[in-house]
Amino acid sequence: MSSLPFAFAYPAILGALFALPIIWWLLRLTPPRPKTEVFPPLKILATVLKREETPAQSPWWLTLLRMLLATAVILAIADPIFNPRANSIASGGPLVLFVDNGWATSPDWDRRVKTAEALIDDAEAAGTPVAIAFTADPTNDAVPGTAATARDKLRAAEPKPLVPDRQRAFDALRAALNGVHPGTLAFLTDGAAAGDHDATVRQLSDLSPAQLRLVSGDEAETMAITSASNAADAMTVTATRLNSAAAASYPVTAQDTQGRAIAAGAIDFQPGQSVATGSITAPFEMRNDFARVSMDNHATAGAVHLLDDGFKRRRVVLLSGEVGDTFQPLLSPLYYIQRALQPYADLIEPNTPDLATSIPDLLSQNPSVIIMADIGRLPQQTYEPLQRWIANGGTLVRFAGPRLAAAPADDPLVPVILRQGERALGGALSWAEPQPLAEFPTFGPFAGMPKPTDVTVKRQVLAEPTPDLAERTWASLADGTPLVTTKPINAGRIVLFHVSAEATWSDLPISGNFVEMLRRLVQLSRSGGVTAEAGASTAEALPPFRLLTAKGALTTETGTARPLIPNVKVTPVASFDNPPGLYGSEEGFTALNVLPKDAELKPIDTSGITVVREGLIGGETWSAKPALFLIAFLLLLADSLIVLFMSGAFSRLRPTARAAALVAVAISAAFFLQPGQSRADDAKPGDDQIFQRLDNTHLAYVVTGEQEVDRLSERGLVGLTDFLTYRTTLEPSPPVGLDLAKDELSFYPIIYWPISATAPMPSSAAINRIDAYMRAGGTVLFDTRDQFSALDNNGGSVSANGERLQQILANLDIPPLEPVPSDHVLTKSFYLLSSFPGRYTGSPLWIEARQENRAANAKSTATADGVSPILITGNDFAGAWAVDDNGVPMLPTVPPDETQREYAYRSGVNIMMYMLTGNYKTDQVHVPALLERLGQ
Repeated sequence: MSSLPFAFAYPAILGALFALPIIWWLLRLTPPRPKTEVFPPLKILATVLKREETPAQSPWWLTLLRMLLATAVILAIADPIFNPRANSIASGGPLVLFVDNGWATSPDWDRRVKTAEALIDDAEAAGTPVAIAFTADPTNDAVPGTAATARDKLRAAEPKPLVPDRQRAFDALRAALNGVHPGTLAFLTDGAAAGDHDATVRQLSDLSPAQLRLVSGDEAETMAITSASNAADAMTVTATRLNSAAAASYPVTAQDTQGRAIAAGAIDFQPGQSVATGSITAPFEMRNDFARVSMDNHATAGAVHLLDDGFKRRRVVLLSGEVGDTFQPLLSPLYYIQRALQPYADLIEPNTPDLATSIPDLLSQNPSVIIMADIGRLPQQTYEPLQRWIANGGTLVRFAGPRLAAAPADDPLVPVILRQGERALGGALSWAEPQPLAEFPTFGPFAGMPKPTDVTVKRQVLAEPTPDLAERTWASLADGTPLVTTKPINAGRIVLFHVSAEATWSDLPISGNFVEMLRRLVQLSRSGGVTAEAGASTAEALPPFRLLTAKGALTTETGTARPLIPNVKVTPVASFDNPPGLYGSEEGFTALNVLPKDAELKPIDTSGITVVREGLIGGETWSAKPALFLIAFLLLLADSLIVLFMSGAFSRLRPTARAAALVAVAISAAFFLQPGQSRADDAKPGDDQIFQRLDNTHLAYVVTGEQEVDRLSERGLVGLTDFLTYRTTLEPSPPVGLDLAKDELSFYPIIYWPISATAPMPSSAAINRIDAYMRAGGTVLFDTRDQFSALDNNGGSVSANGERLQQILANLDIPPLEPVPSDHVLTKSFYLLSSFPGRYTGSPLWIEARQENRAANAKSTATADGVSPILITGNDFAGAWAVDDNGVPMLPTVPPDETQREYAYRSGVNIMMYMLTGNYKTDQVHVPALLERLGQ
């Protein structure tokens, strides 16, 4: 940046200021204009006797006004610019641009591009080659080239939701320069260090540039969320910021999977504090619906923290074969389980020891996990509901003990066949020594955990050998006997620890590994009693499901992202191959965020290095030329009025006329000075709107005049537009509301008309325009929104909306109609459909009857390529399509069924494809493919 607050674009013009004294002298010698006097003879004789007088000089204040006018013009031509950009680059080498394009650059990316373009323009003017490298791109072609090539690379770049990999970009830059020393090396940085030992500035300095510039944006707005945990009574959110000078409070919002804000909190930073923690207080059930946490007014990927199923707190039921001893809690079977799971789950215990009563009551609370500590026999009536709960996705975790060791071998709620009694290791009557644990197998939830070295097992229940016992064993002893076994049952599973839940049989409950093992088992289940399929938690690669953009929004565009391979030994980190986002599927996914847990934003290190610090160009640079020209014009206008007054131009006018003249002059000046004022005869009314609507396909609806009906029509077509954009190659522009009496109709392939009996009846002129539109090939979709099933009242009554539709159709020249036949092109124009539901399902979709079903004199639709000019339904399409600004459906389907809404959208897609392609899909070339999809 320049050291002066302003500069002149044309400083040589300021030499004209030296002419101001000459202008002053000339203005002082200019006599006023002679005045007209009456000519009576006595007046003439009186003036003859007076001495001769010289003309008076111009008044000093008028001369000063004109001097100010001249000064304003000279300064305006010189073009003073405030906060000008330093536009000089060093010679002796190429211009090198080292550009950060990570997640923190998205808010001011446009200003960064302008700054880089300005430097490229300077290099182009000086004939200097340009090299450019981006730190968040996997590859860089940083060989110095022309300014045009660098400009193309800059325009093709965009911010990425990643932490910059500056070392990779620097290696590519150094290899491309091949020993050539840069002239000016500009590092357009986000200001944050990429790691604990980020030596990027020092490495750039080692390239020996003639000038090293460090260009940064507003570091005060750089902040990110690093972790979120679901505690017992609230969710805690940890964030970090780059500029920690002042105290600040930042609001955070928790949202569900559809982007709706559920709860809010705040993170408070103290002066000098770069990492702070806040909380969001909400009930347990509400917190389990959180899908993401974001910082308000910060549209970056770092300010968003995605949450997966592992974040949700599970509801865990604890059951014991004996009542806990409050005087000796360490001997209670549930004591160590409670201590292990309390930070991670919502624990529930029965209110009564009667399991026949408590188990159905606990199942009604929809738990995710049930843990049974040394329960051998359950009441007979509890087995069926427990088995049904497990099959639906519940996880049953059992611990051995004396009771389980004595239980029948055919217990259906154990994963393996158990031998009667228990096995004792050590002691006077045993030859075997207490056994340590073996390495955990590479499959199962314990894979990657280090082998416990401080755990020995003195007693266990043994499993009968079976061919699949090894596959069901998640942990074993050093002698190969199982310690933890499992059995999947439909969507759920049963897990058995072959030792007790307290420390009498082994040291496992008092070790840290016990906490981690229970935590992983609980997280293996899903909130609400739904679990993942067996084995899907560890070894299988997770495909990218939704990825995070640099602005913090989720997108289905996965690009070149590779599947995420879970590795329990190493926490996954966002990279070029695995950008931040959600990996998996709708059935279950893992969240990968921009910054790892406990990350801290720190300023980039420039100690001991001479750099020129600059800011981004943009709004801080502005020219005073327009303001000076405006001042000069106003001074000129004032001078002209003063001269007219002095010359007596207004003296002969009556007072009222003079006042009117002044008012007219003032109004004319104000009208002339209005910026952007256009003359009425420059263009015809509505031309701008017509040009805007010609650029793309728009869905249109009839404005009925009823606010709620029109709002639903608009939001419905917005929802269909979004669905078309997402599912097809058609990308319509926003929908348009039409006034049938005024707006041009020919721009739209289809017009949606919601019928309302309480809306004003369309005028005859509007009806005639609709008839002409249909004759010219357009289609109107009438929707009575009342689920009617017939077009006339034969055999039943007609609703008020149906009567209004009959009144409208009575004035239109429409062809004979029929419900959509099962083999009509509408049923296969995009999706294969057998019906066309909307918010309701009871009404058929009426279209023009086909040629073989019509009279010979019926008019043909050949001019429209077989497209019916009219469609009629009562299923309320717009009500099913309507979404709010967050994409959430506004109205429920009747009956409530999201599958019905999906088919309503598909009906809209088929109708649009039918409008745009006509009878294309009736071609016989499509028949084999359609029959194959139908399974025929």
